[in-house]
Amino acid sequence: MDHPPLRDVPTTWPVAESADLHRDGWVVALREDRIRRPGHPDEEPFRRVVLEHPGAAVVLAVDERERVLCLWQYRHAAGHRFVEIPAGLMDGEDEDPLDVARRELGEEAGLAAGEWTHLVSTYASPGISAELAHIYLARDLSDVGRGDFEPQHEEAEMEAAWVPFDDLLAGVLEGRLCDAPLVIAILVAHARGLAGAARHDGVPAEVQKEGAAT
Repeated sequence: MDHPPLRDVPTTWPVAESADLHRDGWVVALREDRIRRPGHPDEEPFRRVVLEHPGAAVVLAVDERERVLCLWQYRHAAGHRFVEIPAGLMDGEDEDPLDVARRELGEEAGLAAGEWTHLVSTYASPGISAELAHIYLARDLSDVGRGDFEPQHEEAEMEAAWVPFDDLLAGVLEGRLCDAPLVIAILVAHARGLAGAARHDGVPAEVQKEGAAT
């Protein structure tokens, strides 16, 4: 069966009007756009609400025993305490996602990594937001401490522990773990044979040694 090309294509439809619904000093904002279908200038514009978001970096940190550094954190909007992995917003101008991943691994786990592999970049909810999450696998881990980082609010109640990768895979497949970045990271790493029992012998070609060009 014929179908369009199997790739996501950047494109923009005409915007007739745009107005802020909420904007303050935080990194996200809510905007209302009135848009038109391309090639139909006489049609009435229709409303779409856009959550502006700078994007994020997510880290699947795996040690030499195939264990993953996990975080247990309360998320008020969803009303759950989730099992998660380190992640953070790209809240600086023109920040490189890998630099953000390094920073978050240090702040949230007190770790540095000598090997980085880009697993995947995904849009969390493109119907309302342009948030793009860049997910990395980190290996060759070492303790570096959290420096002067002081956790506050929900992070002050966060717990951390090492969990076998294959236990996380089972939790994802059984529906016990629902945090999207964790689910995606675990499934992609498993599918590519990069972690857990499915890990292939040798070092993947795309691994980036710390200090190498990125």
